[in-house]
Amino acid sequence: MVKKKIETGDKKNTQQSNLKLLVFSALFAALTAAIAPFKIPLGFTPVPITLQTLAVLMSGAMLGPYYGALAMILYVVVGALGLPVFAGGGSGIGAVLGPTGGYLISYFIAAFVIGKVVQMRKEPKYVDYVVAMVAGTLIIYLLGASWAMVVLPELTLTAVLAGWVFPFIIGDTIKLLIAAYIANTVKLKQYLR
Repeated sequence: MVKKKIETGDKKNTQQSNLKLLVFSALFAALTAAIAPFKIPLGFTPVPITLQTLAVLMSGAMLGPYYGALAMILYVVVGALGLPVFAGGGSGIGAVLGPTGGYLISYFIAAFVIGKVVQMRKEPKYVDYVVAMVAGTLIIYLLGASWAMVVLPELTLTAVLAGWVFPFIIGDTIKLLIAAYIANTVKLKQYLR
């Protein structure tokens, strides 16, 4: 009888924890949508400076691989369905399939990888978050730039690196360090139990 009560209690706690993670996934998707309108356009590239990557990095680090990726999938799906949640209020499937769509598609992959890398450490430290987020940022760059070269075949690798990657390294490094600090400080896992 006692064993059955314990099993029932464990199952209920697991369900509550999963529900909390789903709610936090939706909140991270909403956070990404809320900060996406703030963009700084650059005249030499269609890729603007945005804060979206900050939310991508934090979702993977704070929610783990599956729920972090789920948050970014929700974000991209909502935008693809027509809600103006992408950079500068963009939306629609055209934004996902357009030249900067690779960045959007990379968000859930980056969040997943970040979550997996952080998960490898029992008690992650600031440096662990930084390493995970560097990996995630590289994924965003690689997929975003590769996608651009497929959609715009006239782009050369030099042009992509000069206009689609290098101008963002300093800003993304700052965002990465801030996201790692937040993830390391907040320790969201304590709220998800």
